[in-house]
Amino acid sequence: MSSPASEIAAIVGPDGTTTQALLSDAVAAWRTAGVKVGGVIAETHGIPDRTCGAGLLRDIATGQPYKIYFLTAPSNTSCHLDAAGVEAAGDGLLEQIKDSDVIVLSKFGKLEAMHQGLASVFDAARAAGKPILTTISERQHDAWRAYAPDAATLPPDAAALQAWWQSVQGR
Repeated sequence: MSSPASEIAAIVGPDGTTTQALLSDAVAAWRTAGVKVGGVIAETHGIPDRTCGAGLLRDIATGQPYKIYFLTAPSNTSCHLDAAGVEAAGDGLLEQIKDSDVIVLSKFGKLEAMHQGLASVFDAARAAGKPILTTISERQHDAWRAYAPDAATLPPDAAALQAWWQSVQGR
């Protein structure tokens, strides 16, 4: 299934707090304007010297936190990301999709590229025709393009997010 460019968009930039803060600010503004926003935003765990800085996924609608990191990386990787935690957060979002005006998902990352993590939420939101906003890193750009070839690419800029949302609302 292919979504029109204006209905699915990704902020391309470095992973981390800057892009998550952009998502958080956009969500706050939209919710203040009465927009029903579903999804999750990543929050850092604050532990130094980690491959991945994400520690929690916070459900936008309920505020529920989902822990998504291991204190000690599994023996087969240096990655501390807990796929089960990401999938639990995704499971919690599936019921929100039908009542949401827009779905904001913290990231299309390596898990989603392997059809894990939040992949089921991306798929369900697309199937429901809901606008989706996410972030991607340059490392996952090819996987993102394979998943959503017609998606809009946004710079990490608040004005770009607002322009995208206005174009979606105008449809």
